[in-house]
Amino acid sequence: MKIAAPKVHPAQALEQAAPLAGGRFHRRSLLWFLGLFVFLLAAAVVSAGLGEIRIPPLDVVRAAGGAGLADHVLVVQSLRLPRIAISMLVGASLAVAGAILQGVVRNPLAAPDVVGISGGASLAAAAFLTLIPGAYSIQLLPVAAMIGAVLVSSIVYLLAWKRGVQTFRLVLIGIGVAMLMNALTTFMIMMAPSTYTAGAAYLWLTGTVYGTSWTNVLTLLPWTALFLLLAAGHVRHLNAQLLGDELAAGIGSAVQRGRISLLLISVGLAGSAISMAGPIGFVGLLAPHMARRLVGSLSGRLLPVAGVIGALIVLIADTVARTVFLPHDIPAGILTSGIGAPFFVYLLYRTRKSR
Repeated sequence: MKIAAPKVHPAQALEQAAPLAGGRFHRRSLLWFLGLFVFLLAAAVVSAGLGEIRIPPLDVVRAAGGAGLADHVLVVQSLRLPRIAISMLVGASLAVAGAILQGVVRNPLAAPDVVGISGGASLAAAAFLTLIPGAYSIQLLPVAAMIGAVLVSSIVYLLAWKRGVQTFRLVLIGIGVAMLMNALTTFMIMMAPSTYTAGAAYLWLTGTVYGTSWTNVLTLLPWTALFLLLAAGHVRHLNAQLLGDELAAGIGSAVQRGRISLLLISVGLAGSAISMAGPIGFVGLLAPHMARRLVGSLSGRLLPVAGVIGALIVLIADTVARTVFLPHDIPAGILTSGIGAPFFVYLLYRTRKSR
């Protein structure tokens, strides 16, 4: 595959190519990362104390360590901390997946929701949950979701290819395929062999971390750690993608091999996250744009900050969803979609105006 290189001024190319050897943080980026990470930890403590049973922050810290009142320990360790942990892992995975996609395709509209990753992962995960419930370990669910994500996103990418990937062509085909995947997923859930299985799958489809246990966290954690480490190891290739094929090849980057590796990493991150929490929409679109405003486009700075912002988005969305609307527990995906959909329309409009 060959994507047409954009026109890049030589000075800009040198500025982008200079950090390819390491892609390290500079001081401002490090400060943003540390500040956001501390805020994430504080938000986690506050979130663990909110709910029908209110627990002060200091008591939350004690309960997390196994001290304090028995009721507090039970609520914090068994109910809220697993949900907080899975929110962070899912948010970070979706955000980094979106940042990688936007860099590879060089398209600000690219996100797991748009290019078929979410739809393919959802269909495969729904099939796993409804067609073979209990037949295989839940630890295989991320594998099924990743297989579906690879297949469907490959189809979208190939259909969008016409002497390069055009922005609106990719978006329109991605939206069309996503609608088809949603229809097939809904049909599969409706044909589930039991009402209980169908109900659980339908709740998962809205994008929620409700009912998360430490088993879910331990299932997702190795996949998230693996693909984030792989993403960190491919920072040079992702920076090179920003220059276009000709310039990237000129500085010694293996363009096609790097692109395929990056796409597979993005699919792995998004597919594994969706398998645990469902398709929580627009996190992969919002977080990279917010991070880019703070630290710029160079991947060594962008990916870590985007990951922390994505974790914050999902954590805050889930905290609001389960506390503001008590006694109802609203799926976090409803809130992220409510914020992300207007932002997507704005980006689409801005991109069209700039053509």
